[in-house]
Amino acid sequence: MTTDNSTSELLIGVPPDAEIAPLAARAPVSTDSPAFSDFDIKPEIIDALAEVGIVRTFAIQEMTLPIALAGNDLIGQARTGTGKTLGFGVPLLNRLRLPGGPAAAPQALVIAPTRELAVQVSGDIAATGKKLGARVLTIYGGRAYEPQIDALRKGIDVVVGTPGRLLDLVQQRHLVLGAVGILVLDEADEMLDLGFLPDIEKLMAMLPVQRQTMLFSATMPGPIVALARTFLNQPIQIRAEHGTETPRTDHIDQFAYRAHAMDKTEVLARILQARNRGLTLIFTRTKRTAAKVVDNLLERGFAAAAMHGDLGQGAREQALRAFRSGKVDVMVATDVAARGWDVEGISHVINYQAPEDEMTYVHRIGRTARAGASGNAITLVDWDDLPRWKLICDKLGLPFHTPVETYSTSAHLYLELDIPTEAGSTLPRSDRTRAGLDAEEIEDIGGRDAKRGAAPRQAGRRGAGDGFRGSERGSRDSERGSRGGERGGERGGERGERGGERGERSTRPERPTRPASERHRRRTRAGASVDDVAGAAAGVSTAAGISTAADTRTGTGTAAETKATSGDGPSSRPRRRRHRPSAAALDRNDNAAPAAE
Repeated sequence: MTTDNSTSELLIGVPPDAEIAPLAARAPVSTDSPAFSDFDIKPEIIDALAEVGIVRTFAIQEMTLPIALAGNDLIGQARTGTGKTLGFGVPLLNRLRLPGGPAAAPQALVIAPTRELAVQVSGDIAATGKKLGARVLTIYGGRAYEPQIDALRKGIDVVVGTPGRLLDLVQQRHLVLGAVGILVLDEADEMLDLGFLPDIEKLMAMLPVQRQTMLFSATMPGPIVALARTFLNQPIQIRAEHGTETPRTDHIDQFAYRAHAMDKTEVLARILQARNRGLTLIFTRTKRTAAKVVDNLLERGFAAAAMHGDLGQGAREQALRAFRSGKVDVMVATDVAARGWDVEGISHVINYQAPEDEMTYVHRIGRTARAGASGNAITLVDWDDLPRWKLICDKLGLPFHTPVETYSTSAHLYLELDIPTEAGSTLPRSDRTRAGLDAEEIEDIGGRDAKRGAAPRQAGRRGAGDGFRGSERGSRDSERGSRGGERGGERGGERGERGGERGERSTRPERPTRPASERHRRRTRAGASVDDVAGAAAGVSTAAGISTAADTRTGTGTAAETKATSGDGPSSRPRRRRHRPSAAALDRNDNAAPAAE
């Protein structure tokens, strides 16, 4: 952790080796912006900010502080990296009643959509309030429950967490929300738009009615604003875009190419070999696409890692640490998983798939060109995405309505992005200097993720020199296998226990099963058994032959004997079935009798 000792004692629930970007002044500040000391803010907060070089307010802070310090509800909107965290963090800390004392219930609740954002926000709040002694607890899924429950029992002032784990602890009555007077929804549009609305509604129903609610986000579409207003009491909406409706993107070098889906991987391999390329962030729309892109890049020799919702918490933190430290220089992520990152040195942002709307595009490319640095944003537009891409260009005023059709062999691609002409589909072995994802260990975070992280990862398919190629796939496969094994083992064990209980309750011994007997059917013909008739006929034929032969040799034998032997007697004949004459036949016989007389 990059915080000092006093902050480490106040920041609870975050691993000691977690990579948290230190609180610092990163956004541009105007010289005529008001200072934090110009507002009614506690001196301890002002001194803590001054120690890290933050003296004057950013645009979003200048507009939100007067409203938030007065206790009013608000909706704040600004681009990523402009200081939204302090926009709600300073008023939150300023209204706390400290010290909270032992076993104190939290006074403020901050809800974030992702674990990474929750960790970063809690680190900034703890650093800002370290001179106040504010205790900040970070709660998110994928980690053991016990440390979080122990911290709640000892007393906490501020809780920062994700909706799922927060709701679990509330329902288990470990997290008490009766004393919460300030609620903050960070990146509110993502939480409300991507399925967290039911959990948020349940949490807000458990909060006191008299509270202050603040929503902060980089993007805020109209329908989401209307939905968010239902949770706030006469909120004031502010935008920190310098009075314009179009977000500013001219500080980033932007490129757009119309690429075929079958050739995107080849184009991406060339772009990643551009001169002076630093850390690169690639955005995809789906988790499956992110995993597929990482697999293709690993096979081509690039040090890449994935960040999406299917990964366990240990694998996500491992990938983020490796990306920050430079062990991997390519990160492929989805929009939700990348929320809350604060990574320095990103030189290229590549939209492998066109974004859904203009604000998503602004949020993606805002990862580069921070704090006055230069950056490149490259968008690969498929034929199916052209209508949506034209709408984005119209709203942002971009001159890329008709992207140039581009392939991996196009000369203008090499010229515009400064790609060496000898660059091919794979990274030369001499340039494979990154340690790879294998060099970053998966942290044992306890709970179920401990089993996932302990699973051995798949070795690289190209040998020990390229071992990091298969690490990401092996990590994902082992985690999925562990989850399936746990579910199958638990279900099988429950069934076995139920079966054992039924067996113990049954005291009667099982009856032996009798062997199935063969089924015999008796075939009859004209009232007699077919087998008996056939046997009698065979015996008679044999006897008749012998008798005839004897008579021939001796010249003796009577007709009666011959008749009996030949089987013509009444005893050997099959019994004939008698039929009762019909009524018509009887009538004919009656009519014919007088004529005969």
